[in-house]
Amino acid sequence: MSEQPLPREIRCVLVPVGNLRLLLPNATVAEVITLPTPEPVEGAPEWLLGRIAWRGWRVPLLSFTKLAGATEDDTGLSMRVAVLKALGGNPKLPFIAVITQGFPRLTTLNAELIIPTHDGTPMPAGVRAEVLVRDDVAVIPDLEGIEEQLTEMLELAS
Repeated sequence: MSEQPLPREIRCVLVPVGNLRLLLPNATVAEVITLPTPEPVEGAPEWLLGRIAWRGWRVPLLSFTKLAGATEDDTGLSMRVAVLKALGGNPKLPFIAVITQGFPRLTTLNAELIIPTHDGTPMPAGVRAEVLVRDDVAVIPDLEGIEEQLTEMLELAS
Protein backbone atom coordinates (compact mmCIF):
# COMPACT_ATOMS: atom_id res chain seq x y z
CA MET A 1 0.00 0.00 0.00
CA SER A 2 1.49 3.36 -1.01
CA GLU A 3 1.40 6.39 1.24
CA GLN A 4 -0.54 9.44 0.11
CA PRO A 5 1.68 12.51 -0.30
CA LEU A 6 0.96 15.40 2.01
CA PRO A 7 -0.93 18.24 0.36
CA ARG A 8 1.33 21.03 -0.84
CA GLU A 9 -1.32 23.64 -0.13
CA ILE A 10 -4.15 23.84 2.35
CA ARG A 11 -7.20 26.09 2.29
CA CYS A 12 -7.38 28.07 5.52
CA VAL A 13 -9.35 30.89 7.03
CA LEU A 14 -8.20 33.86 9.05
CA VAL A 15 -10.93 34.51 11.60
CA PRO A 16 -10.92 38.00 13.17
CA VAL A 17 -11.33 37.89 16.96
CA GLY A 18 -10.59 41.15 18.74
CA ASN A 19 -7.11 42.25 17.77
CA LEU A 20 -6.15 38.68 16.80
CA ARG A 21 -6.62 36.54 13.72
CA LEU A 22 -7.20 32.82 14.28
CA LEU A 23 -5.66 30.61 11.60
CA LEU A 24 -7.78 27.50 11.01
CA PRO A 25 -8.16 24.93 8.25
CA ASN A 26 -11.17 25.89 6.15
CA ALA A 27 -12.73 22.47 6.83
CA THR A 28 -12.93 23.36 10.55
CA VAL A 29 -15.46 26.16 10.01
CA ALA A 30 -18.97 24.70 9.81
CA GLU A 31 -20.83 28.01 9.43
CA VAL A 32 -20.70 31.72 10.23
CA ILE A 33 -23.94 33.01 11.73
CA THR A 34 -25.33 36.18 13.30
CA LEU A 35 -24.81 36.47 17.02
CA PRO A 36 -27.72 34.88 18.92
CA THR A 37 -28.38 35.47 22.62
CA PRO A 38 -26.45 32.80 24.54
CA GLU A 39 -27.99 30.75 27.34
CA PRO A 40 -25.80 31.38 30.43
CA VAL A 41 -23.77 28.52 31.95
CA GLU A 42 -23.73 28.64 35.75
CA GLY A 43 -20.25 29.01 37.24
CA ALA A 44 -18.60 29.42 33.84
CA PRO A 45 -15.38 31.40 33.46
CA GLU A 46 -15.63 34.83 31.82
CA TRP A 47 -14.49 33.47 28.44
CA LEU A 48 -17.37 30.96 28.22
CA LEU A 49 -20.24 33.23 27.22
CA GLY A 50 -22.89 30.49 27.38
CA ARG A 51 -24.48 28.11 24.92
CA ILE A 52 -26.26 28.87 21.69
CA ALA A 53 -28.85 26.86 19.80
CA TRP A 54 -27.53 25.78 16.41
CA ARG A 55 -29.02 23.06 14.20
CA GLY A 56 -30.43 21.14 17.14
CA TRP A 57 -27.26 21.39 19.25
CA ARG A 58 -26.50 23.48 22.34
CA VAL A 59 -23.08 24.74 21.30
CA PRO A 60 -20.70 26.39 23.81
CA LEU A 61 -19.93 29.98 22.78
CA LEU A 62 -16.57 31.39 23.77
CA SER A 63 -14.69 34.64 23.58
CA PHE A 64 -11.21 33.72 22.39
CA THR A 65 -9.93 37.19 23.28
CA LYS A 66 -11.02 36.75 26.90
CA LEU A 67 -9.54 33.23 27.01
CA ALA A 68 -6.17 34.36 25.62
CA GLY A 69 -6.16 37.66 27.52
CA ALA A 70 -6.00 39.65 24.26
CA THR A 71 -7.28 43.13 23.53
CA GLU A 72 -10.81 43.30 22.22
CA ASP A 73 -11.46 45.48 19.18
CA ASP A 74 -14.41 47.82 18.81
CA THR A 75 -17.39 45.68 19.76
CA GLY A 76 -19.55 47.87 17.51
CA LEU A 77 -18.21 46.00 14.50
CA SER A 78 -20.40 43.35 12.95
CA MET A 79 -20.34 40.64 15.59
CA ARG A 80 -20.75 37.14 14.23
CA VAL A 81 -20.27 33.61 15.45
CA ALA A 82 -18.02 31.07 13.77
CA VAL A 83 -19.29 27.57 14.50
CA LEU A 84 -16.29 25.23 14.43
CA LYS A 85 -16.16 21.47 14.10
CA ALA A 86 -14.68 20.05 17.29
CA LEU A 87 -11.59 17.87 16.82
CA GLY A 88 -11.68 15.83 20.03
CA GLY A 89 -14.14 13.17 18.90
CA ASN A 90 -16.49 13.66 21.85
CA PRO A 91 -19.99 12.88 20.52
CA LYS A 92 -21.50 15.26 23.12
CA LEU A 93 -19.30 18.15 21.91
CA PRO A 94 -19.20 18.03 18.11
CA PHE A 95 -19.06 21.83 17.73
CA ILE A 96 -17.79 24.91 19.53
CA ALA A 97 -18.59 28.50 18.64
CA VAL A 98 -16.35 31.57 18.74
CA ILE A 99 -17.34 35.25 18.70
CA THR A 100 -15.84 37.01 15.65
CA GLN A 101 -15.78 40.53 14.31
CA GLY A 102 -16.67 40.33 10.63
CA PHE A 103 -16.24 37.35 8.34
CA PRO A 104 -13.38 34.87 8.08
CA ARG A 105 -11.04 35.48 5.15
CA LEU A 106 -10.23 32.50 2.96
CA THR A 107 -6.58 31.94 2.02
CA THR A 108 -4.52 29.13 0.51
CA LEU A 109 -1.25 28.42 2.31
CA ASN A 110 1.75 26.17 2.17
CA ALA A 111 4.52 25.56 4.71
CA GLU A 112 6.70 28.34 3.27
CA LEU A 113 3.98 30.96 3.89
CA ILE A 114 3.58 30.20 7.62
CA ILE A 115 6.45 31.64 9.66
CA PRO A 116 6.59 30.94 13.42
CA THR A 117 7.04 34.14 15.45
CA HIS A 118 7.13 32.76 18.97
CA ASP A 119 9.86 34.25 21.17
CA GLY A 120 10.00 31.44 23.73
CA THR A 121 7.71 33.00 26.33
CA PRO A 122 4.76 30.91 27.53
CA MET A 123 1.82 30.91 25.13
CA PRO A 124 -1.41 32.58 26.23
CA ALA A 125 -4.27 30.28 27.23
CA GLY A 126 -5.89 28.64 24.23
CA VAL A 127 -2.97 29.37 21.87
CA ARG A 128 -0.91 26.61 20.28
CA ALA A 129 1.33 28.83 18.10
CA GLU A 130 1.88 32.38 16.92
CA VAL A 131 2.68 32.77 13.23
CA LEU A 132 3.12 35.28 10.44
CA VAL A 133 0.97 34.53 7.40
CA ARG A 134 1.96 36.80 4.54
CA ASP A 135 1.45 40.21 6.20
CA ASP A 136 -0.92 39.04 8.94
CA VAL A 137 0.08 38.05 12.45
CA ALA A 138 -2.10 35.09 13.42
CA VAL A 139 -2.52 32.56 16.19
CA ILE A 140 -3.20 28.88 15.81
CA PRO A 141 -5.68 28.05 18.58
CA ASP A 142 -5.29 24.99 20.79
CA LEU A 143 -8.74 23.64 19.92
CA GLU A 144 -8.08 20.26 21.54
CA GLY A 145 -7.12 21.93 24.84
CA ILE A 146 -10.15 24.23 24.70
CA GLU A 147 -12.41 21.25 24.03
CA GLU A 148 -10.94 19.38 27.02
CA GLN A 149 -11.67 22.36 29.27
CA LEU A 150 -15.21 22.66 27.92
CA THR A 151 -15.83 18.93 28.37
CA GLU A 152 -14.77 19.15 32.03
CA MET A 153 -16.73 22.36 32.69
CA LEU A 154 -19.91 21.25 30.99
CA GLU A 155 -19.68 17.68 32.29
CA LEU A 156 -19.79 16.21 28.81
CA ALA A 157 -17.60 13.21 29.45
CA SER A 158 -18.39 10.37 27.05
